Amino acid sequence: MTDSVNLRAVVLDILMEINEKGEFSHLLINNALTKYQYLDKNKRAFISRLSLGTIENRIELDYIIDQYSKTPVRKMKPLIRNICEMSVYQIIYMDNIPDSAVCNEAVKLATKRGFTGLKGFVNGVLRNIARNKDNISYPDRNKDIEQYLSVKYSMPLWIVKMWHSQLGIDMTEEILAGFKQEKKTYIRCNTAKATVEEIKKILSQESVSVAEVEGIQYALEIKDYDYIAGLKSFRDGLYQIQDISSMTAGYMTGFKAGDTVIDVCAAPGGKSINAAISVGADGKVYSRDVSDYKAGLIEENVLRLGLNNIEVQVKDALVMDESMREKADVVIADLPCSGLGVMGRKPDIRYNITEDKLVSLKELQQSILSVVQAYVKQGGIMMYSTCTINSEENEANADWLCKEYGFKKIEYRQILPGKNGGTDGFFVAKLRRE
Repeated sequence: MTDSVNLRAVVLDILMEINEKGEFSHLLINNALTKYQYLDKNKRAFISRLSLGTIENRIELDYIIDQYSKTPVRKMKPLIRNICEMSVYQIIYMDNIPDSAVCNEAVKLATKRGFTGLKGFVNGVLRNIARNKDNISYPDRNKDIEQYLSVKYSMPLWIVKMWHSQLGIDMTEEILAGFKQEKKTYIRCNTAKATVEEIKKILSQESVSVAEVEGIQYALEIKDYDYIAGLKSFRDGLYQIQDISSMTAGYMTGFKAGDTVIDVCAAPGGKSINAAISVGADGKVYSRDVSDYKAGLIEENVLRLGLNNIEVQVKDALVMDESMREKADVVIADLPCSGLGVMGRKPDIRYNITEDKLVSLKELQQSILSVVQAYVKQGGIMMYSTCTINSEENEANADWLCKEYGFKKIEYRQILPGKNGGTDGFFVAKLRRE
């Protein structure tokens, strides 16, 4: 294969699928990177950055375009709108690309996709923005800070208002800035196969940069690798990719050797794997999810890591399993949620979630908790967690579980991107059945 791939055309196709058809950004981008794995690392990085950056900053990009276009963004043809958005992202955020090249490539794309009649429009708008990029005006921070933050950080206004109400404006801005921080890659070492020091040595031999993580002895931060599946250490099952915020949930649990653990919504299996390594050969983990597809994702990781104390099951968490009533030392309930904490990695979430969905998700979470709480034995632990930042889905649900089913709060922890740079937002509630 050759490298004669139009990278911007690849990105345009990704954006059209996400913005016009509602596909998931992380899946499409991962599929594209896998398809073009033969390309140079820098070219793959360009695809990833331009795709994610354009999606993440769409509200700001549209705000800028509307200042310099006679046709509002909302009235543009979808393909032209996506070309303009990805081009303005390059002009504003990618200093290493000449503005002239951005404009020329945008015109070529419009022409190749059958919009020759609009190439002058595209060229005019983009060159106008390029000439004025140092003088773009934003909403007045002093007059309407919520509107300012919404545009500056490309976050829907209703989410900004919600966080302002729940957390205050300073914390809200810290979260928004946290999403824009460089994302880090963390691994949970498979200490059932090798020690952390042995895994560090092997990674170093593979020319991977490794750093320890304060507070969690089995976690490492890695960087400077080409792609994870290309590493023999990964294929040999020496570790599992898991964000440090998610790993914290397992660390807080305090698994004991020999524990029986039920992970009720487990795919792709990170928390189940963490539990299995922690409880040892005498322990047992039942790793469950609702479909064969999701169970397959878990199984794939379990087989790669060579863990024999995990049983993967297709089970609907909403359906009571009487055989497991009061059998678990620990129930892991990392439930479906709004995902507001992972918008740094999945930026399209912000455009797809609604206030109505938040209400229905809270109801779903309570429905699942009302079933799976029965699996916790007396004195056992319920670990309720979400990857969101919303007190109604988090603290309110944990409080509800304590009130309705006789659990006692041990610890709540809300991890915020701005407070823990390079990680996701995550909530964990550790509860004990009295």
